Amino acid sequence: MRMRHPIVAVAAAALAAALLRPAAAQDMMRHVDLTSPDMAQPETSREAVEAMIAASGGRPLDLSGRRLSGLDLSGLDLRGANLRLARLNRTKLRGSDLSGAVLDQAWALEADLSGARLAGASLFALQGRGAILSGADLSGARIVGDLTGADLTGARLRGVRGGADMRNQSMGLIRAVLVSAKLDRADLAGADLSRGKLDFASLTGAELSKADLTGADLSGADLTGARIAGATLTGADVTGAKLVRLDGAQAARGLDHLVNGDRAVRD
Repeated sequence: MRMRHPIVAVAAAALAAALLRPAAAQDMMRHVDLTSPDMAQPETSREAVEAMIAASGGRPLDLSGRRLSGLDLSGLDLRGANLRLARLNRTKLRGSDLSGAVLDQAWALEADLSGARLAGASLFALQGRGAILSGADLSGARIVGDLTGADLTGARLRGVRGGADMRNQSMGLIRAVLVSAKLDRADLAGADLSRGKLDFASLTGAELSKADLTGADLSGADLTGARIAGATLTGADVTGAKLVRLDGAQAARGLDHLVNGDRAVRD
């Protein structure tokens, strides 16, 4: 049995707890040496991963805890792979198929997943700051991780499950963190981002039809030209947010119950 690195295991547990408060996540990051071999250097090669795929007989790979940082794994079939606690910092996974994969507590800082398929994947406590997910398909994925500053331009996030589970909050409020993320033209129809952190996110031209943004932090966010027909924004904080040229606003719910609605920028 492969033993996961104790430092990474402790850091991952700290990250899961830090998602309760984004400021805590920032503090935790200061105590992790991201330049260390464990976080920045791979333990294997692309050729070795390809050999594992060939020998798997179509079964999902177990890459849990593996150090894969910096590798070019673009275009690989990693459907259903177990990547829990894996290090994928600056790894290239462009166009790879990670449908149904488990990336819980994985590190994917500045990873390039542009055009990748992550439909139905689990990204619980993922540390994906600065990751590139432009054009990626995350339909139905569970995203309760830190994607601060991530690029999700044109990404497909239909039915994403990123809202806080209010039935299981013994540790506090665990939710999606998309602070300053780029979500321009992203498809978030039917997504659950209730109580999510989207402050200063760019959502210009985004599809938010029937999305749940109840209690979300949208302060400073740019929703210019976003489609919000059927969306729920009750209790969303829109301090300084740009609510300009919204499409379908007459069919949205909760616009009369925004937090600091008088401090938003409107038409």
